[in-house]
Amino acid sequence: MPDEEGHPAVEEMELGAVLAALADPLRRRVVRELAVAPDDTARTCVSFALPVSKATVTHHFRTLREAGLVRQVDRGNSRMATLRRQDVESRFPGLLGLLEAEERQERTRAR
Repeated sequence: MPDEEGHPAVEEMELGAVLAALADPLRRRVVRELAVAPDDTARTCVSFALPVSKATVTHHFRTLREAGLVRQVDRGNSRMATLRRQDVESRFPGLLGLLEAEERQERTRAR
């Protein structure tokens, strides 16, 4: 059962929900950026500068949270998101490595 903020336990994380969350390019971008950042990097939702409305940003982060990919914590009037790196890696070994490689490849192409 998810905790009071909607974060599932590791054993509750489902591959289908994770893949569905990552199928959206904006959500995948969020996870990729967190994956290449130092461990325990916490960022506000707006720091990702997603080109969508605030309500849509909220929806995207809810989807990531409910899939178990990110942990969100309230910090005053904003929420900080961190990648659940250890949880994701223990449940789906190698997934974050693929996303990190994709992010690095994307950054190389952008140069």
